[in-house]
Amino acid sequence: MNFEEHAAKPLLKTAGIAVPEGGLAKSADEAAAMAEKIGPCVVKAQVPTGKRGKAGGIALASNPDEARTEAERILDLEIAGFPVNSVLVEQQVPIAKEFYAAVLNDSDTKGPLLLFSAEGGMDIEEIADKHPDALVRQPIDIRTGLSSDTIEAALPPIDGVDRKALIETLQKLYEAYMQNDAELMEINPLVATTDNRVIALDCKFALDDSAIRRQAELAKSGAPDKLTELEQRGQDIGFKYIELEGNVGVLSNGAGLTMTTMDAISHYGGEPANFLEIGGNAFVLGKQALEVVLGNPRVKSLLINFCGAIARTDVMTGGVLEAWDDVDPQVPVFWSISGTGEDEARAMLKEKLGTAPYPTMDEAVKAAVEAAK
Repeated sequence: MNFEEHAAKPLLKTAGIAVPEGGLAKSADEAAAMAEKIGPCVVKAQVPTGKRGKAGGIALASNPDEARTEAERILDLEIAGFPVNSVLVEQQVPIAKEFYAAVLNDSDTKGPLLLFSAEGGMDIEEIADKHPDALVRQPIDIRTGLSSDTIEAALPPIDGVDRKALIETLQKLYEAYMQNDAELMEINPLVATTDNRVIALDCKFALDDSAIRRQAELAKSGAPDKLTELEQRGQDIGFKYIELEGNVGVLSNGAGLTMTTMDAISHYGGEPANFLEIGGNAFVLGKQALEVVLGNPRVKSLLINFCGAIARTDVMTGGVLEAWDDVDPQVPVFWSISGTGEDEARAMLKEKLGTAPYPTMDEAVKAAVEAAK
């Protein structure tokens, strides 16, 4: 779950990281009133996406009239498909130097990773491309945390900044990451000011979806996902459906099996069209699942992959077959069935469709990928 800047910044402040004075405005007049109180300001579009500056969503204003004009312009924008409904108006600060700092989940180390660069104000991809030597990557052991000595050893020499204050800020960033079950807690830019302060001028926060129940109150401030029409249909039914850019439709049980199936499709040169994990609900929701997957016009073949343990494959297969005539798939369909109830499921396929599942998942995947070409 992503958060807009105005909802993410308080998490930094709670952790003890300095942020500029400011507030949220939903109209140009509100923005002008805030500028009247805080003086020269920055007007920033509030959308749960990056690259706002490049899209014209961030502007400086030296007085209330300029704040009103810029807010009115920005509130008419749409950035990455998100309409701008509010702006964050913040006091300008005297910047001496900009940094990039983030703590994020790292798939390589299976734990948190501190990223830091003395080249702030750019996207992390741009930093890694243009200044790879300036990017610090410090793995963090969650059992011991992030010590000041570890940060001190990892950081390069940096002029024009209170090093102790910078190190403390990075420690607090890790604390904010941990306290809020973050997947990503990013400050870009983190700045050293001309009066020797360290201040977070931006914050990007992504909450781990698995922690939403534990962070129920925090999640209320999150930005709703921007769903496609099919994703919304899936959500309304109760599925976790994610629409992708490929052309091999996927219907499977269990999130792990579904992701493995998607990986196999990619491995054999194809592209999955979706993530959809149906689990034991295939018996009662087979029709809805087929309609959602096949509702994507990019789908050129359908791979149905059932693996039974507690949930029986014959029950899941029966649910899909019961809906078969109503849905009437117009693309080739490839089956892989293994585990509990597989003999019964194979017999059901033979009787209903006159076909059989492939001997292995890999063979079914290869056939589906080839048919989609």
